[in-house]
Amino acid sequence: MHCPFCGHEETKVNDSRLAGEGRQIRRRRECLKCGERFTTFETAELVMPVVIKGDRAREAFDESKLRAGMEKALEKRPVPRESIDEAVSRIVHRVRSLGDRELSARAIGELVMEELRHLDEVAYVRFASVYRHFEDVEAFHEEIERLRNARTQAPAQLRGAHGARHKRSTPRANRDQLPLLPADPAANDAGPEADGKK
Repeated sequence: MHCPFCGHEETKVNDSRLAGEGRQIRRRRECLKCGERFTTFETAELVMPVVIKGDRAREAFDESKLRAGMEKALEKRPVPRESIDEAVSRIVHRVRSLGDRELSARAIGELVMEELRHLDEVAYVRFASVYRHFEDVEAFHEEIERLRNARTQAPAQLRGAHGARHKRSTPRANRDQLPLLPADPAANDAGPEADGKK
């Protein structure tokens, strides 16, 4: 590979490691002439399906367009770049592994929504509002309720599996609400005889 800095045709590989959940090889290279270092990524080149849009138009699958849509939904959200890269890699892998020559844009959108739901719920609702054409506040409310239900099902199943001893523990605070007042430590220290000391 030619050096991107000076154009020299000889470079050496200093380090190679897997990236993108094993679907890429990341190589650190050094130019043998100017000494500059740079990174390259090696991936298998496979044919991606043609995307069928809502108006029945067809276009080539574009990973950069997919990434741009996700980054727009995740704008100003606390999600690391590495997590976005991994999510995009998973979507591309799933699209490729389907083996279809054509794939609807809706099917790809559902894969994006699934990844965003795990990455950041605010980004998920942002994307869903455009993808599913939310027209009023009620549509947002329904989507948020679906998120809450999906989020609470797993903890509820775990609590049931651990038996009755968890029923005696103090209920966990609702993750969707902040307490209006802090807990009073004095109230917790007061025993049954506290009333008699008043």
